[in-house]
Amino acid sequence: MNAILAFESSCDDTGVAIVDTDYNILANVVSTQLDHSLFGGVLPELASRLHLKNIVYLTEAAFKQSNLSPAEISAVAVSINPGLIGSLIVGLSFAKSLAWSWEKPLITVNHMLAHIFANFLEHKSIQPSFLALVVSGGHTELVYFSTLTDFEIVGKTLDDAAGETFDKTAKLLDLGYPGGPIIDSLARKGNPEFFHFPRALNRKNNFNFSYSGLKTAVLEYLSRHKPEYIEEHKADLAASIQQAIIDPL
Repeated sequence: MNAILAFESSCDDTGVAIVDTDYNILANVVSTQLDHSLFGGVLPELASRLHLKNIVYLTEAAFKQSNLSPAEISAVAVSINPGLIGSLIVGLSFAKSLAWSWEKPLITVNHMLAHIFANFLEHKSIQPSFLALVVSGGHTELVYFSTLTDFEIVGKTLDDAAGETFDKTAKLLDLGYPGGPIIDSLARKGNPEFFHFPRALNRKNNFNFSYSGLKTAVLEYLSRHKPEYIEEHKADLAASIQQAIIDPL
């Protein structure tokens, strides 16, 4: 069996996994940095320090979960871009040190491609050509794959990403952090047609996205209404915001 020890530290969460070359997950451990809730968003320096704190014990936990030893690892993989530079350096430095000391190959990964290829964990029969929709905290993209190694970005956000818009509108509503799951949960109790926020749909013969206008529209809406009214209709606003985010997708 060929097993790969993999690290992800591109933003705030520290992830360590061990997978085999048939996309079977042998270990998967994650440390979520709730410390950022104090700031309403990810504080880059704090994220880097927490990666340093967490990555060693998460690696030990991954080996314990998989019942494997370092001698049974065939290669070490790590995300190297895009992301917060300080956070990425922590994961890359740790992965490089292990690969060097164990004399194992080091595999560097663009984590946007990792988002797409993670689909193989559940759907191993996917074959190109295919169109991938990437929706993450910092990216919203449409990527066309003619082969597994030849691809073209056919559409992307011109400003803010969908995930970022979830978090920032949640901050405007004073819902806490991380905002995405909170809006999603609250939206289930609300009416998505309560208010029609703008949709940046395809009107210019391209497949790009744009979400900055939605954030501005939410800010302007909140400024026109009293706090009591906003509090009364938070679920409806969450549902309306979520609908405006997902319609273009």
